[in-house]
Parts: sequence; structure tokens; C-alpha cells
Amino acid sequence: MSHLSSKQPEAQTLGVGKAIAVLTSGGDAQGMNAAVRAVVRVGIYTGARVYFVHEGYQGLVDGEDNIKVATWESVSMMLQLGGTVIGSARCQDFRTREGRLKAACNLVKKGITNLCVIGGDGSLTGADTFRHEWSSLLADLLKAGRITTEEAQNSSYLNIVGMVGSIDNDFCGTDMTIGTDSALHRIMEIVDAITTTAQSHQRTFVLEVMGRHCGYLALVTALACGADWVFIPESPPELEWEEHLCRRLIETRGRGSRLNIIIVAEGAIDLHGNPITSEFVKNLVVKRLGYDTRVTVLGHVQRGGTPSAFDRILGSRMGVEAVMALLEGSPDTPACVVSLSGNQAIRLPLMECVQVTKDVTKAMEEKKFENAVKLRGRSFQNNWNVYKVLAHVRPTSTKSGYNLAILNVGAPAAGMNAAVRAAVRIGIINGHTMLAVHDGFDGLAKGKTEEIGRAH
Repeated sequence: MSHLSSKQPEAQTLGVGKAIAVLTSGGDAQGMNAAVRAVVRVGIYTGARVYFVHEGYQGLVDGEDNIKVATWESVSMMLQLGGTVIGSARCQDFRTREGRLKAACNLVKKGITNLCVIGGDGSLTGADTFRHEWSSLLADLLKAGRITTEEAQNSSYLNIVGMVGSIDNDFCGTDMTIGTDSALHRIMEIVDAITTTAQSHQRTFVLEVMGRHCGYLALVTALACGADWVFIPESPPELEWEEHLCRRLIETRGRGSRLNIIIVAEGAIDLHGNPITSEFVKNLVVKRLGYDTRVTVLGHVQRGGTPSAFDRILGSRMGVEAVMALLEGSPDTPACVVSLSGNQAIRLPLMECVQVTKDVTKAMEEKKFENAVKLRGRSFQNNWNVYKVLAHVRPTSTKSGYNLAILNVGAPAAGMNAAVRAAVRIGIINGHTMLAVHDGFDGLAKGKTEEIGRAH
């Protein structure tokens, strides 16, 4: 809340005489309600009138009871709820000029000149188009007698601020989008549950996760669960990947594992752009290896449930910044999107971020896959490189002569095992002999060490 706290006295009057509307559009994402709540409460705190727009752009077009005044109490008990309480809907009407005329008329009649849109890149692009057309929309409404000259003068410009709500983390310019962390939590709960049944029956499981144009969920899931293979649209497998996959599964079983996990993004493709489906992967494994193989398509369960603590905080912080961006804006201020960068909520030019996001899709369509991965950002690249090292790089045949020991000290913490696993695998890949020290420093003093292998 840097902008709010640093200007607290003047912030309390910044919104006097102004009106803000907030809507959610496109696919729902956990944490949207936290963002809506923050917009409403900070807007009221600054003295602005705040409105809910129910059912996304459709509500903006239909008007009437879909645009309602929000109160401090109306967003109570909203923070912990998944989905979007004010509703979302796909809206073909808003894609037409007549639909946007209706939406503009509804805003003008209520004196709303600030619009906060929470949605994906399509929803935010629609908002930017609406803003660019605003003057001409007012002129048409005035000419048709649907608004008065005074109403047109009072609503002479429209400020737009976006927040990205998408579980796919598919928007360039932000480290995380609202809903991504919660979706990952949901996926990992299911993967962990499936792992136990897979071990019991020595099965191979192929799990399909969302991500039509972005492999973030699939990639981070694979990294977090130690999957044997992952298919993502940004980086298709090399030619003859089928042999490589089967060899990889055989090697895993050969090290004593009783299961295999394969993660498939719903938009996975091969180098020629052909879809790689979870059913295709299953049939391949059954035909070539004879493994008992099952497919689990997670579907909309990834969107459901309560938001994680991270998404509640992310939505809240972004909502605060969005209101300040709206109220500090002027007619010449370009539409912006509130993004997360280095744990800070920042403002970036909306359409520049949208364009980079579109460039990723274009790069994949043109089969420039290395460029697509780079455009996703440094975090995505790092995750991809770490996964490939931990899952696919084979140990060197030459021993380094170094013995490295790993021990945990102090109270246990979630994630320690992942750190040990990564350290052991990197050490073995580089030819080191890796040793595990049991029971911390006490175990080190008593010589409780044993060599630890890649299968651990």
C-alpha cells in the first residue's frame, strides 16, 4: 500500500466527486473477490462512489440492476471466497459498436468515469478499445439524444485500469496473475493423491492441466512433483520424442520407482504444431511399454475452491494500486495494468503488455519456440531449465573425487525435502558422491551418514 500510506491525508479526499465501477470478466480465478473487495473499500476510503458491475461486460451493456452501488459491508466475508461473487460472463454484445454504445450510456447516466477491469488479456484489450472510442461514443449518444450535453461534459473521458485474473499465468509483464497460486495448490493436492494410488498399483498416470496457450501450470507442477515428463506449448519435445519418453519411463522404473507421472498442458503440441493429447500419450505408453496407464483430466476443479493466502494478498494489493491509479489519472493517462514485479505492485502500460502476450502466441504459431520461452520471462525460463536439469540430464560417467554431505538443522520446514532432492541430483550429475547426514549435527558427530543416490 505504498501509494496509499505515503499520501494518507490527501488520499482520503482524492476520490471525492468521482465514481468507480469494478467488473470481472472472462474465466473466473481465485483471488478475484479479494481484488474486488480492495477496490470497493479503498474507493470508499478515498471518498469515491463505487459500483459493482454484475456479470462482466454483459452487465455493463444491459445496465439497470446489473450496476449497483457497493458499500463497505457489501464486500464483507468476500475475501475467502473462490470464483467471483459479482459474476462473469462471455459477452458478444460488447464486441459490437452498438453494445459499447449501450455500455457507455449506462456509465454516463451514473456519472462513472473510472473503470476497473479484472480479467484476462482479451477482457483488458476490450477495455482499452472502449476507452479509445469513448469520445466518439459520447458524440453518437449525444447526437441520438440518449444523453444530455451536461452529461457528456461531466463524462468527457474514461480512465481504465486492469488487473489480470487468470489461473494460467499467461499475461506478460507480471510475475504472477491472480488465481495462479491457488490453481497450483489445487493441482498439487490432486497429484499427491494420485501418487499414492499409482504407487500401490505400479501405474503410470498422465495428468492434463489447463493451459491452452501457456504451459506455466504444467511446468511448475512437473517441477514441484518431480514428474518424469512434461509437455508444454512453448517448448515442444524434440523429434523422436516418443522413444526418449519411453526410455525415460523405463529408467525410472529401473531405479526402483513404482510409478510414473507425466504432465500434459491442454495446449501441448509437437514441433510441427500438431496437438499432443493426454490420450495419445497414454496409448503410446500402453502400446510400447505395456504399463498400466490412466489419464486424469483435472478440468475446472483447478478454478474452484478457496483462494490461497498468496492470491488473497495479491488481489488485495493490486486492488489498492488500481484505485490509486484511477484516481491519479488524467485524460492523457494511458490505460495501465497493475502487475506484480519483485513482490511490488506496479503500473505498466496495458497495451504494451498485451502486445508481448500476443507475441508469445505468434512465436508459437511461427514455430519460433526458443523466442516464445524467452518472451514468457526470466522466471519461466529458469523454471524450464531447472526442470530439464533435474529430470532429464544424465549423470556424468567421470567421478569428480568430491564427497558432499547434506544435513538439515533446526526445526523441520515444508520444502526441505525438495531442496535436498535438488542438491543431490545436481551433485550426482556433476560426478560428486553425495552423502546424507541423519539427525543434523548430532548425527554428523556420531557418523550417521550414508551415500544417497538419484532415486531418493
